[in-house]
Amino acid sequence: MATEVRSAKERLILTAERLYALRGLDGVALRQIGLEAGMANKSAVQYHFGSKNGLVRAILANRMDDLDRRRALLLARVRPGDLRGVVEAHHLPLIELGEDEDCFYLQFVEQLEQKVHPLYQLPAANQQVEQHYFERVGTMLTDVPESLRLVRILQASAMCLHACADRHRMKVLGEKVPPYAVHVSQLLDTLVAVLIVEPSTETVVALESWMESGG
Repeated sequence: MATEVRSAKERLILTAERLYALRGLDGVALRQIGLEAGMANKSAVQYHFGSKNGLVRAILANRMDDLDRRRALLLARVRPGDLRGVVEAHHLPLIELGEDEDCFYLQFVEQLEQKVHPLYQLPAANQQVEQHYFERVGTMLTDVPESLRLVRILQASAMCLHACADRHRMKVLGEKVPPYAVHVSQLLDTLVAVLIVEPSTETVVALESWMESGG
């Protein structure tokens, strides 16, 4: 969609996404976002979103409905018990965003993570999709201690985000990256391996100590 036919709100969201991704959430004034989005009103962000926090939530939510719709379509084709298929259905839409050099959503989420976990900034419906994914994967990790499953799932999701954000940065800089097919397949291999690997003796001991302390 050409910039000139986007709504004012969409221009502000996409401009803020890029600027926050590149400069950090504390590195950009709201007025600057408005100027770069082509707004004549110096208070355009406040007019449309109320505050910086409102803008941040809008950026985060802007792509989530499309991501979740694609996840649902991919998940509908996954065979029962197919852990890799479930992981792919959930993460592939995010991986695909990293291939668009004009999309800075992944780096924006990285910046947001330094302030607050993005999950808690999502609308309730999007939070529910994430929760269902956690629950579905958790039931498949039967060889992993139950108290460790959510830790693993969150770590795998973080790895996916950062790997794809790093790839995006390299592409923007003109650096050579592996072919997309290799990138996706290898990344999914890694995520599944992180989820199912047998805990080491050291991890089991640390986990038991954690649980004994009320963790």
